[in-house]
Amino acid sequence: MTPRSTERSSYHHGGLRQAVLAAALEVIAAEGPGALSLRDLARRAGVSHAAPAHHFGDRTGLLTAIAAQGFELLADTLAGGTTLADRGRRYVRFAAGHPAHFQVMFAPALLRADDPDLAAARERAGAELRAGVAAPPGRDARATGIAAWSLAHGFATLYLTHNVDDAVGGVPPEEYFDGLTGFLTDPRD
Repeated sequence: MTPRSTERSSYHHGGLRQAVLAAALEVIAAEGPGALSLRDLARRAGVSHAAPAHHFGDRTGLLTAIAAQGFELLADTLAGGTTLADRGRRYVRFAAGHPAHFQVMFAPALLRADDPDLAAARERAGAELRAGVAAPPGRDARATGIAAWSLAHGFATLYLTHNVDDAVGGVPPEEYFDGLTGFLTDPRD
């Protein structure tokens, strides 16, 4: 078999898109998004170095696809949440279960903001987040949502960066988060 035919057969990898995404998520989880190289991902997936570019265009396209996939997974995780606290718990569970997605999703400098798949996935996840917001009387629903998101996102980020390991100990992060949701209510109420 000639080198060209080997390259061509590698290029027609059946699940190339998913194989490259999976390899990219492994790299991001271990080393961060800065360590991504399409050439390295092609090697890991066992395909030609041009194959990932065919599907994603470039590194930014790959990271945008990861973020869109992450927002879809987040929306799926949030769906069915019954209260604001439940949605926050689900948010933290998502972050703990998908740390590489989480890291990329909220790094706009790495992404194509005008990507339609990313915009649709973000909107779907945002709608799921907003669906759980019921502001107490006299409080702004938007501000309540931002406060709740800040608590869930902030805690998830601190958890993933190991800044609260001593406090959390061996407790699952979403369970620890339950105790934090009490800070969302005013003790004067």
